[in-house]
Amino acid sequence: MKTVTDFNFENKKALIRVDFNVPLDENQQVTDTTRIEAAKPTIIKILEDGGSCVLMSHLGRPKEREEQFSLKHIISAVSDVLSVQIKFVEDCVGDKAKEAVANLHPGEILLLENLRYYKEETDGDEDFAKQLSELGDIYVNDAFGTAHRAHASTAVIAQYFPENKCFGMLLASEITNVNKILSDGEAPITAIIGGAKVSSKITIIENILDKVDHLIIGGGMAFTFIKAQGGSIGNSLVEDDKQQLALEILDLAKKKNVEVHLPYDTVIADSFSNEAKTQMCDIKAIPNDWMGLDAGPETRSYFADVIRNSKTILFNGPVGVFEMPSFAAGTIAVCSAIADATKNGAFSLVGGGDSVSAVKQFNFGDQVSYVSTGGGAMLEMLEGKSLPGVEAILS
Repeated sequence: MKTVTDFNFENKKALIRVDFNVPLDENQQVTDTTRIEAAKPTIIKILEDGGSCVLMSHLGRPKEREEQFSLKHIISAVSDVLSVQIKFVEDCVGDKAKEAVANLHPGEILLLENLRYYKEETDGDEDFAKQLSELGDIYVNDAFGTAHRAHASTAVIAQYFPENKCFGMLLASEITNVNKILSDGEAPITAIIGGAKVSSKITIIENILDKVDHLIIGGGMAFTFIKAQGGSIGNSLVEDDKQQLALEILDLAKKKNVEVHLPYDTVIADSFSNEAKTQMCDIKAIPNDWMGLDAGPETRSYFADVIRNSKTILFNGPVGVFEMPSFAAGTIAVCSAIADATKNGAFSLVGGGDSVSAVKQFNFGDQVSYVSTGGGAMLEMLEGKSLPGVEAILS
């Protein structure tokens, strides 16, 4: 796996695909710089070698060239994070872009305009990829968040750099850390799969059953399993058409000697609201007109014991509606147990949008081993799929 550490960038222009698809507020100010910070080590390495950086990214999903999606809005945030005043050009291909690159000196950074202003980017257009390729000497892919897309700047472009292509530090690190779950994990390995729906996690569960010793199922998706086993779940979230599938998963896990852990009790509410009336209840005996919205105290303790005795942990999906304080205790308990296990030497990987939001919201981000920056890409890796952006560098 070639990375930026295998190249000397002195007097070279590095064309770097970054993922600066960052959130902006109504004043077009960046509200979270995590993705920019994640790319910093790669960029600094190249500058310290005596090279220059040409950064390309997308922002949002523009249909035309809407001004709100211009990367000019992130210039100051990128400059602040990198401690380098960056340059910007109002296009990503064509004469303007070529001229800006030609005028770039070692130690300087140029940010190109939004790649997705051209539909050729998402179409994976070869001619567009070739035009982009003319803007650098070495191609670096450091955008894990888009590595599962066969776009011009993430996969197609690599063919124009047969010898001069590599992974950035972030993308290399993401691959290494996901592989610690998939192939290099120390037993016992535990996967905590939560969130709303079984349907969105089914391929992950099927793929990781060969790799894990324990599977904790929480959140809304647990109710499909409980109902399939004959439990009464009241008004709780359920996918009725996935009940048979839930039973098949439990059967398959048993055959593969994977211990499945489902909730025992739940915090129920009379409406989907932080101000709802709540009470504790056996998860198999939820009254009509009530819904389960968080793991109960017995479940929290049970899940925490399993997690603390694990050596490798994947956290993908919360175990309650943690966005509402009344239903956050279960997810906080899981985060706390993961932090304890990590402190005692376990490797913990957090990935998937809601899990990442939870560990950040409850200040556990620096108490786990690794927080993935790419929701969709990480999920596809866990599902066993190959990622076009990764394969393009390896081929």
